Amino acid sequence: MTYRMRLYLNRMHQLDSNVCVAVNHTSQYRIIRDLFRCVSRLGDGMFWYTLMVGILLFEGAKGVTPVLHMVLAGLVGTGLYKWLKGKTLRPRPYEVRQDIWLTGTPLDKFSFPSGHTLHAVLFCVVMISYYPQLTFIVVPFTSLVGLSRVVLGLHYPSDVFAGALLGGLIAGLSFQFI
Repeated sequence: MTYRMRLYLNRMHQLDSNVCVAVNHTSQYRIIRDLFRCVSRLGDGMFWYTLMVGILLFEGAKGVTPVLHMVLAGLVGTGLYKWLKGKTLRPRPYEVRQDIWLTGTPLDKFSFPSGHTLHAVLFCVVMISYYPQLTFIVVPFTSLVGLSRVVLGLHYPSDVFAGALLGGLIAGLSFQFI
C-alpha cells in the first residue's frame, strides 16, 4: 500500500472516529439515550415482525408473498453480515476509544457491518416496494435505527453506511429471485 493510500485511509478512519464520538456524546441527554435505546430495541426485529404479522392479518393470502420475500431476504442478510463480522473482526468503538460511551447492549462482539442497519434498510426497501403507503413510517424508522447504532456507541458511522449499502443491495437483488 502506498504512503498516500495509508494517509488517506488514516484520515478517513480519524473522521469516522471523530464523528462517532460527536454523535455518541448526544447520549449524555437522557431523552436522547432513552429514545435511541427504544429504537434500537425495536430494530432488533420487533418492529419488522409486527409489520409482517400485520400484513398477514390485513392482507391475508395477498400478504404471504411480501412477508416471505422479507423473511428470505432477511436470512440472506443475516448470513452475509455474520460472515463479514467473522472476517473483518472490527472491534466496537467503545472498545477502542475511552471517550465513547456504551449506552446500548451489543448483540455480538464485532461492529462491521451494522446488522441492525442492514436489516432495517433491507426490510424498508422490500416493504415499500409492496406497500408504498408505509413509506412515511418505515423510512424514518430505518433512519433512526442507523443513527441509534452510533448514538449508543455500538458502531462507527462507516459500519452503519456499510450495513445500509449491503441491505439495499440484498433487497435490490432479491427482486431478481422473488
